[in-house]
Amino acid sequence: MTDKQTQAGADTGNMEKDPDDWVTGDEPMTGAQKSYLKTLSEEAHVEFDEGLTKAEASRRIDELQRQTGRGRGGAGAHEPPNPGSAGTSGDEATLSIGPSD
Repeated sequence: MTDKQTQAGADTGNMEKDPDDWVTGDEPMTGAQKSYLKTLSEEAHVEFDEGLTKAEASRRIDELQRQTGRGRGGAGAHEPPNPGSAGTSGDEATLSIGPSD
């Protein structure tokens, strides 16, 4: 059985790793990375490279998010988080139960 603290660390552990340290970083980018990277490339008016690895795609997504203002609290703060990012999205959801005063 895992304690809550260990499980909480496991839930975010990969999002905080440097892409150079990813065990599968040299594999082809995921479908989610490919889709998001294609969208970001179009918005930034830059060429989309289909041959990136997971690690390369993660770095490119971070770079294009900075250029376009998407993610990480930029102009597009309501955008989904990078689906293969080395960092966290910074987007947090808040759940309120009951009437607000």
